[in-house]
Amino acid sequence: MVKLVAIILGRAKLTGVNGRGGTMAYDADVIIVGAGLAGLVAAAELADAGKKIIVLDQEPEQSLGGQAFWSLGGIFLVDSPEQRRMGIRDSHGLALEDWLGTAAFDREEDFWPRRWAEAYVAFAAGEKRSWLYERGIRFFPVVGWAERGGGNATGHGNSVPRFHITWGTGPGILAPFVARVRDAERRGLLTFRFRHRVNELTRSGVAVDGVRGDILALSNVQRGQKSARDVVGAFELKAQAVIVSSGGIGGSHELVRKNWPARLGAPPKRMITGVPDHVDGRMLAITESAGGTIINRDRMWHYVEGVKNWNPIWTDHAIRILPGPSSLWLDARGRRLPVPLYPGFDTLATLKYIMDTGYDYSWFILNQKIIKKEFALSGSEQNPDFTSGRWTQVLRRAVTGVPGPVKAFMEKGEDFIVERDLATLVKRMNALAGSAPLLDVESVAREITARDRQLDNAFGKDAQIAAIRGARHYLGDRLIRTVRPHRLLEPAAGPLIAVRLNILTRKTLGGLQTDLDSRVIGADGRPVPGLYAAGEVAGFGGGGVHGYAALEGTFLGGCIFSGRAAGRAAAANVA
Repeated sequence: MVKLVAIILGRAKLTGVNGRGGTMAYDADVIIVGAGLAGLVAAAELADAGKKIIVLDQEPEQSLGGQAFWSLGGIFLVDSPEQRRMGIRDSHGLALEDWLGTAAFDREEDFWPRRWAEAYVAFAAGEKRSWLYERGIRFFPVVGWAERGGGNATGHGNSVPRFHITWGTGPGILAPFVARVRDAERRGLLTFRFRHRVNELTRSGVAVDGVRGDILALSNVQRGQKSARDVVGAFELKAQAVIVSSGGIGGSHELVRKNWPARLGAPPKRMITGVPDHVDGRMLAITESAGGTIINRDRMWHYVEGVKNWNPIWTDHAIRILPGPSSLWLDARGRRLPVPLYPGFDTLATLKYIMDTGYDYSWFILNQKIIKKEFALSGSEQNPDFTSGRWTQVLRRAVTGVPGPVKAFMEKGEDFIVERDLATLVKRMNALAGSAPLLDVESVAREITARDRQLDNAFGKDAQIAAIRGARHYLGDRLIRTVRPHRLLEPAAGPLIAVRLNILTRKTLGGLQTDLDSRVIGADGRPVPGLYAAGEVAGFGGGGVHGYAALEGTFLGGCIFSGRAAGRAAAANVA
């Protein structure tokens, strides 16, 4: 194949002031690296301001929207109409207390992350819902309660439900921003350049003034599948500003292990992957080489309820179980996890406990009655009813037993075991683990029987049973997320189900340090001229808006909030 050269002679150029105070020709006012949610939001803001934009992405056009497409579409909102209709009393003050208690900011470099956190919670309690509503985004009326915490009032977790599922899930979040940028494309304001992989940010003096990289061979892989990296050409483009919105490191197990924090124990020997292969973290080092500062490299967010996808799209494709609170959680040796490590309560504390056991997996034991009501799966493709945005399909889920996608995993997923009797279940659990048998059926039976005895009274000492009863005081949980307390070994509730839970890679909580205008901060503590960052590559704002841990529903919102800030600030600062 003849090697292509992307520096096309004779195309129209813009002019502007470069980093040295002179004038030069530009290909666009702003170049955006990464066509995920944050990049699309930034592009939409720039187009609204009449700016010329080039959006680059190493993936083919069919992956437009990046990771957000695959999400459940959860959005963190505070004191929303949906909450109030469900009888939830929330406030800016309560949400900020929850956020700061969860983030636990304790480093000098947390100055900007804390400022972003304060700004983001104010956004979530203020204009966020109305701003999204004006763009056509709607929410399911029942608000979910994620990351419940389980400790003291000032510690980790959401005091009240705040997880708002978008009608249409991830594609529904993307749709209005895709529509806006496609309109800008038709008007000649925006150009997409897919299969353009950036290798370098170029500079004029201290200012970033463009990008340089490779053109990759065209690819017709399906959305999310791994695409080839065959190089067929080179390109160089100039602009007055560059916005980096390229995502995090969750697709690179090498980078996850390299940055794994000692406070969470040794890195897992075996992990499965919750994001596509292209989430490779390349732009972090490239932006650092251009003068940007990376902070909080050791802060990350990985789930402990991962199962291998029986119908994978990307490498080691993992799906996260979104559990209600009733499953019995055992470690690899069959010991029940301690208080308050119950399903849906504290992700990273559970991760630390599991890694401290010396094994990188754990188990749920439950029954058909629990899985019918309490199991959901993460991802737009695992929730066709919510993704369709049709009430008829959602209502069908409530009356047809185990949801179709969950049933498919029960039948085809390698991590699921279904049996009528406990002895056979435990035997198969040991076989699946593949090592010397770690589980003793008598010990497992003793844990389950002791738990079941706590249901003989309407009160008792088992904190998980108390948490289940407490959850059902919330109407949303009682309706669709938390089953009535019952004995796990109750024959009518069977069969029994065991699920092997793996560590699933997901989010980068640290990243490029940015101020509230999404300008990347350099080693001298000042913004690098012409350089902005948004989304996961910037720790969703500031280099780590979540601090050490997240409240959920905050990743998509962080992309939107930081992408909007980057687009508006860049538009105001280019000629």
